[in-house]
Amino acid sequence: MWYWLFKFIFMGPLLTMLGRPKVEGLEHVPQSGAVILASNHLAVADSFYLPLVVSRRITFLAKAEYFTGTGIKGWFTRWFYTVAGQVPIDRTDADSAQAALTTAQRILAEGKLLGMYPEGTRSPDGKLYKGKTGLARLALETQVPVIPVAMIGTDVVNPPGSKMWRFGRVQVKFGAPMDFRRFEGLAGNRFIERAVIDEVMYELMRLSGQEYVDLYAADIKEGKAEAAGKPPTRLPDAAAG
Repeated sequence: MWYWLFKFIFMGPLLTMLGRPKVEGLEHVPQSGAVILASNHLAVADSFYLPLVVSRRITFLAKAEYFTGTGIKGWFTRWFYTVAGQVPIDRTDADSAQAALTTAQRILAEGKLLGMYPEGTRSPDGKLYKGKTGLARLALETQVPVIPVAMIGTDVVNPPGSKMWRFGRVQVKFGAPMDFRRFEGLAGNRFIERAVIDEVMYELMRLSGQEYVDLYAADIKEGKAEAAGKPPTRLPDAAAG
């Protein structure tokens, strides 16, 4: 109930006014059945505008830190993500990464839409970065279609690092479903998984018009954090998305 109240009453009208979203290719999203929506990731606003323009409910795998905060802010954040149907995942090590994939498989087995960010984190500079193979492994193991989604302009409406939202124009472009059943039985083969995720990233590059960088965004952020004297954080490859 809260998901739909937020979408249509509390946040939807405000998001529409701020971003005036323009949508292309929405017909590619089926009205039923399990699908992975693989999106580029420019800003926190991506997780608001993508559900706004899709009639079906989307479940994202959210980092566990959103659910463990303390105080009033921590309580509100935990409540917000919980009522919005987001699923917490632990991203600290390989075992946690596998648990995240298991959770994603369960969501897809229920015939739901699963939203994933194959870059694993937000782009530090608006470019498109190398995809993590977690999405590829999930697609190969479940044999569900992958629909590439290009978010454009969300970093203008919601500039990274800023708490302020601005007026802009958001575009959401859906590509044709990608079928990887030709690789059936090859989940776990790192070369096949790399080929699959690279194919997805190519489609995202084509749809979004972003410059592609063959490096992980997390590594770029880690380098910047180290240069600034901050403790680095890493996302296990299999948990990306």
